[in-house]
Formats: sequence, C-alpha cells, structure tokens
Amino acid sequence: MIPELNQISAVARQAVVSRDWARVSACAMEIRRRSPEDPEGAFLMGLVQKAGQRTEAAAEYFEHALQLDADRYDAAVELANQYLVMHRYAEARDLLEKCKDKLANSPLYLDMAGTVYSAMSLHEDAWRLHKRADELQPNVETIQANLASCAVYVGKIDEARSIYRKLLKQHPSHQRNHYSLAQLDRARNDRHIKKMLKALRKGDKNPENNIYLYYGLGKEYEDLGRWNDAFRYFKAAGDAVKSVGDYRVDDDVQLMDKIVDVCTHAWLNDSPSKASTDKTPIFIVGLPRTGTTLTDRILSNHSLVQSAGETQLLQMVLRDGARAEHQIGITPQLIEKAAVRDPATIANSYAEAIAYRLGDEQFFIDKLPENVLYLGFIAKAWPDARIIHLRRHPMDTCFAVYKQSFFRFAYSLDDLAQYYLAYDRLSKHWRDVLQDRMIEVQYEELVSNQEEQTRRLLDLLDFEFEESCLQFDRNAAPIATASSVQVREKAHTRSVDRWRKFEHQLKPLRAKLEAGGIVVD
Repeated sequence: MIPELNQISAVARQAVVSRDWARVSACAMEIRRRSPEDPEGAFLMGLVQKAGQRTEAAAEYFEHALQLDADRYDAAVELANQYLVMHRYAEARDLLEKCKDKLANSPLYLDMAGTVYSAMSLHEDAWRLHKRADELQPNVETIQANLASCAVYVGKIDEARSIYRKLLKQHPSHQRNHYSLAQLDRARNDRHIKKMLKALRKGDKNPENNIYLYYGLGKEYEDLGRWNDAFRYFKAAGDAVKSVGDYRVDDDVQLMDKIVDVCTHAWLNDSPSKASTDKTPIFIVGLPRTGTTLTDRILSNHSLVQSAGETQLLQMVLRDGARAEHQIGITPQLIEKAAVRDPATIANSYAEAIAYRLGDEQFFIDKLPENVLYLGFIAKAWPDARIIHLRRHPMDTCFAVYKQSFFRFAYSLDDLAQYYLAYDRLSKHWRDVLQDRMIEVQYEELVSNQEEQTRRLLDLLDFEFEESCLQFDRNAAPIATASSVQVREKAHTRSVDRWRKFEHQLKPLRAKLEAGGIVVD
C-alpha cells in the first residue's frame, strides 16, 4: 500500500474504533478510487456494511477483499462471521480452517473466530483459539469472558470458575459474570449471595437492569433451601423481563393449534419422502428441562451415535423453503407453506446444512427441545428417523423453566400455564398421529432407574446395549445447554418433586393446569 493510502487506512481504522462509520465509508471509497486492486478498501466497506447489519452486502465486500488478497485473515474471519448469520455454516467452517494458522498473533481475530466456532457448536476448536487469544493479550475482559463461557462448554469448570472470580474482583458489580458463576456450583453458604446483594444495592434500581442478579440470587437461595427468598427473586426476574418484552403467548398457542390442524394422519401418509441420506437423524425433543440433554449424553456415548447438539437447522430449512427471512420465526402461515413442500427437499436441505458437524457415525442426534413442534415434518421427511420425546411431571417441568433466563414463554406463570396446555394438546396429537414412531421417555423413571430405562431405550432404537451408555457423566464431548454443568454428574433424583418446595407460590399455576385437564398429583 502506497504511503498516502496507508494514511487513509490509519484514519479509517481510528474511525472504526470510534464507530464513525461515515468516515470509514469515505476512506474506503477513496482507497477504492485510488487503488481498486487494494483489498483494504473492500475490507473497510465490509465493516461499514456489517455495522449497518447489511449481511449480504458485507459478505460481498469481504469476499472481494479475499479475492484481491487470499492471505487477508481478517477478511476471512469477518466473512465467516457473515456466513454464520446467513446460516452458511459449512462455508464458515471451511474459511476458518484455512485461515486459523494465520491468526497466531492476532488476539482480536482469534477471539472472533472462536466465537464463530462456538456459535456453530464447534466448541473444542473455539477453546483453542480463545485460549491463544488470552495468552497473547491477557487481562482483556471480553476475551476472558468468552474463554470462561467456552470453558463451561468443554467441561473445564474449574478454569471457568477461576476466570469469573478474577473478572468479578475487577468489576464486582458485573451482573452477567455473577450469574454465570452462580450456575457453576451448588451454593454451600451465602458468601456469593452477599456479593450479589451488594452489587444490587449499589447498582441501577430499575428492575429490568437487574435481571441477571435476580436469577443468580434465586438460584443460590434455592441451593441453600431458602425457598421464599429464591422464589421472590425468580419472580422479580421474570416480572422484569416481562415488563420490557413484547412476547404474546397467544402467538405460540395459535402456532401449535395450526400444527395440529395441518399435520394430520392423512397429511403424514400422503406423498411420503423418498429422500435417501447417508446418515440417520435421532431427534430428541420435549419441553426444556425435561431430560433432553441427559438423554443426548446417554445415547451419544454409544459407538454408533454422535451428537450434533442443539441446532436451529430444521427451522432454518422450513423458513428457507417458505422464502421467509432468517429473522422471522415460524408462523402459522409458514407452517401451511411448509406442509405442501416435497418432504424429500426438506430432508436433503437439512442433510446438506448439517454435514459440517458430522463424523463417521451412522446416527447423529439433533437435540433441540423446540423441535417438538415439527415432529410431523420430521416423520414425513425421514421415514427412518428416530424420534424421542421426553416427558416430566408438569409442575416440575414448569417450575424448572420458570427459574431460568432462557425461555420466552416462562417469564410469567400465566403465560407458562397457557403454553403448557397448548403443548400438552400438541403432544397428545403427536402420540395419536405418530404412534410407535415416537418413543416416549419419562424423566423421573430415567433418573431413578437409569440402567433399566437405558436398556429399554436402546432396544426401542434397535441398538445393541453398550456399558458406556451408563457412564454418560464421562462423556467428554462439549455441551452448550442450560444443563451443561449438571449432566457432567451422575444421574440423580434431587430435582424430582422439586416444585413442592414452592407449592404455595405455584398455586395459581397449578390451578390453571388442573382447570385445563392436567393431572398434577
């Protein structure tokens, strides 16, 4: 790059830091005018488009920068990030594989590449890059936070704990780090609670700005058996999220009702899929916190089975086939459009999208609880797919999701009751339509008699029994779910009938479920 262009580039880079995108754009255009073959102009324009969330335009500029200079690892990582947004996972992975050796001395792009790997559930690859970034530039909070998060996914809990404690010494009021630390252990005293309460007193008084502290306090108070205090903070967290959100439970209820109307016996048996794929999927579904992760860990310890983790790929394929934007959720109208598609197209598109995650095993698991909505599409697209549906006591299920920060339908007991009743209607519909194609597993039976239930499950899947399936706690594969810490323990029954500790507070929920025909006792 000639000296004058170096100066323009330096100005642009400073403008990137200050987020002065107008200046970045002006500099990029000047570089491109003076030297069209210089990749810096295209790269800077890519950053401008990325800042404006114009994903496809950003990708085109980063692609052009790489065409001009194949060694621009910064353009490669930025392009991989845009491919991630566009759900072009295989291409994103290929880009990172080609450039990761060139990142050795760039903490910024090592860390960014790690976040892309993690978003694609390639956590072991992410761990190595985050670790190298931290070694090159220690004590950078964003890098260390990403390293800690990834440490949890790959089972390095002690290292994650150490990082979060270090970060909290530097910033004692950092809510997200308090919350993350609270998830790593069962509290045995109130030492961390006192620190969270201090952060709460010193911080912003608006409830919507204290959500993570509320959830962290609720979790540790529950660990200590202080049930009233725990519920008070769980409720404060849910109320705060609800107050600033725009979720309407009626939308989810209408979606489930539409699925029941569309995915009938006649529809399922009309024009079944003729797709032929190399590997057979096992879909593990149910409401969150019902044992889907536990079941995944048990089965993925079998020599024939690999876990692909929780993917959004089925929904992506359904949306893309209906020509819906990636940001749009599944709607009743989209269900109607998807229902008339060739099921083989759905199967083949999914197989192509998930191929980047798969190894040599004949069977792979897609363990996204929300796929319970799409079992009809699964059954029609894959005549040989295995479908496993987890069930748990309704009150334990509802309370388990209510006290987590992840689930849009569970921030109020009223929403939760309506959602559960709609889900219960849907699950009965699947039981009627799919019959023996759907294997049902009861959580309480699985944790109280793991060997018997594991043997039963393997038999229903037509797998030979393997002793390793009983040793799921030794499964070293990374995991990134709400149960990522718990499933590294042996099976236990501590969570069975947990809701009874909160029976008084949960009376309104129980009343609504019973009024809807749900048997609670």
